[in-house]
Amino acid sequence: MATGEARPGRMEEAAVVVAARAGDETAFGRLFEDYRRELRVHCYRMLGSFEDAEDQVQETFLRAWRRRESYEGRSTFRAWLYRIATNACLDFLDRHPRRPRPRQEPVVASVGAGSALRTQVHWIQPYPDRLLEPAAPGDAEPDATVVAKETIELAFLVAIQHLPPRQRAVLILRDVLGWSGQETADLLEVSIATVKSALQRARPTMRAHLPERRTDWAPSADPSADERALLQRYIDAVEQADPTILAALLREDAVQTMPPEPIWILGGEAIVEGWRWAMVGPEAWGDWRVLPTWANRQPAAAAYLRRPGEALFSPSWLGVLRVEDGLVAEITTFGEGVFPLLGLPATL
Repeated sequence: MATGEARPGRMEEAAVVVAARAGDETAFGRLFEDYRRELRVHCYRMLGSFEDAEDQVQETFLRAWRRRESYEGRSTFRAWLYRIATNACLDFLDRHPRRPRPRQEPVVASVGAGSALRTQVHWIQPYPDRLLEPAAPGDAEPDATVVAKETIELAFLVAIQHLPPRQRAVLILRDVLGWSGQETADLLEVSIATVKSALQRARPTMRAHLPERRTDWAPSADPSADERALLQRYIDAVEQADPTILAALLREDAVQTMPPEPIWILGGEAIVEGWRWAMVGPEAWGDWRVLPTWANRQPAAAAYLRRPGEALFSPSWLGVLRVEDGLVAEITTFGEGVFPLLGLPATL
């Protein structure tokens, strides 16, 4: 189905389901593709890793195809796929248990900067905004709810990784996707009481791990003019190697992290000082060019470095910015390995 083309109606989908259950691989593939985007977001929320999410969406497709005859229409085809995708993620997490690591003291900290981020989610990866765009669902369609409630920013993704996998699944289904207690219980094959208990435990944990000023999560919105202007100033700071521009953009208590490395810097002044040695003076790495991009519904800067004697600018790092009150509150810096995920050029 082409981007922008409406999802088929219930009658048409029912006909496709009949064909798919009968073994029509083309019909099944078409039906699955209608839900691939939202299933990938769901798996990403569960796992925190874009690459792992891609793998589990493919695993969902294979499991669904093998079990196609088991779909009897007692739930929607969408709910059936979500059950398979959720179980695929839970199985993955059973095989590959991951827990946030305790952080050591920050590499650099500003005087009086306080404390923050005492744990590290080392497997977190950015999610390209270009893959979050909806296939123009109607307002009444289930996919519209998924898009309208994109709790996809990195702060949310990091916080939810602190939940045990089944609590994570319950919170996503209930608070993010808006499923009822009964629907959630049916999907996870547990009682409603179990769902309520898991949710009661999950919500306080989430609040404890979200930033202090981020106790709730808002629906996604298009980038604002202020966010775009702030991103351009951040790009100017890097390309011009000007620490004064950077300093003016940062909150006093800003934090920089560099997953999967345990490196973190606490305080705007410390971030500027840590940044200065690579950008300014005789120890500077070289010249910089930066492309604006967006990941996790947040402004991001893709930095390319041309070292002395080199002709081309090569990928160096990606900085995803969390903005509060018009200033940068957090910079999550990923290595050059994430550039292909975002469809960024190999060189400039």
